[in-house]
Amino acid sequence: MRPIKAVLRRSALGHNIGVVRRHAPHSRIWAVVKADAYGHGLTRMLPVLAAPSPAGPDGLALLELDAAIRLRESGVTKPILMLEGFFTADEIELYSRHRFTSVIHSLQQIAMLEASTIAAPIDVHLKLNTGMNRLGLVTRDAIPALARLRACGKAGVITLMTHFADADGPGGVAEQHARLNDVLAQAGKRSGMSAQLPLSLANSAAILRYPETHADWVRPGIMLYGCTPFADEPEFSAAHFGLEPVMTLKSEIIAVQDLAPGDRVGYGGTYTARKAMRIGIIACGYADGYPRHAPGTNQHGTPVLVGGRRTRTVGRVSMDMIYADLTPVPDAGVGTPVTLWGEGLSADEVADAAGTVSYELLCALTPRVAVEVLE
Repeated sequence: MRPIKAVLRRSALGHNIGVVRRHAPHSRIWAVVKADAYGHGLTRMLPVLAAPSPAGPDGLALLELDAAIRLRESGVTKPILMLEGFFTADEIELYSRHRFTSVIHSLQQIAMLEASTIAAPIDVHLKLNTGMNRLGLVTRDAIPALARLRACGKAGVITLMTHFADADGPGGVAEQHARLNDVLAQAGKRSGMSAQLPLSLANSAAILRYPETHADWVRPGIMLYGCTPFADEPEFSAAHFGLEPVMTLKSEIIAVQDLAPGDRVGYGGTYTARKAMRIGIIACGYADGYPRHAPGTNQHGTPVLVGGRRTRTVGRVSMDMIYADLTPVPDAGVGTPVTLWGEGLSADEVADAAGTVSYELLCALTPRVAVEVLE
């Protein structure tokens, strides 16, 4: 077996749920588990995700219908929120049968629901586009849409939701929050339109930075897996918030090369040795999910831990191997353990060096990487 493996700690996921609860003690938690729990494996994380509140979340949010059905078949009875809602009319019966909560983000979905013949109504999160300009009804359509949902008899509990575009950046949430409050004020003025609808607003960044957005439900994603949404602000690292990495990607050095001054490394020779040095060849490449664009030039490298000590990559990432400068680790050799990201080296930092985000790293883990699950 190649020595590369991903070690997953369920206890870290449980710990991070606790961090969410401490920041939003009066809100219920939708744990966002789309993309196979951000690459960690929905089934692998199920013992924590299915645990009763407060140890586990209050509900699970995803968008893959087949995965949601498997959750129900595995005995999960918690609310399940489908983040993009139903795509075709024939899916609505499945939503009703399995008691899925559907995001409604378009007038077309409302029309499909009105025309359905479901035996039991489905709970709905009516999504408003307050500035993200991705999914959601524009504010002028919100009140008529709410009226239609209430009149059709096919919607159970109706919750209003929105998604913040810049809660992790300089724009913040004020403008979008104001637009939402305007819709709530309009709803309060309409006959029979109570403004006291449940609200679901906050993603990970808003949970950590904007307590005024916590409302009835929060929707943590990346923070559950031990990474920070504030990748551009080093002072607000995952460790700053007490988050623990759920995934640690580990490997070993499988060969060592001694370089003379002027020797080049890897495809394209993007790194040139300026003096005599040793490099370690690590069993990990882009076919395992490591970012191919992670730098390893003379000017820039990507952080890596070799034998628990920090060094950097050199050369271009190949399909199955990367290379590390062993100068800071003179005693390293074949078999020395390597941490690509996780405990001791946040995926946020690796992602930042590679010009991407930790979300991509976690989701990109490929099936050929062995997985070890720890409680």
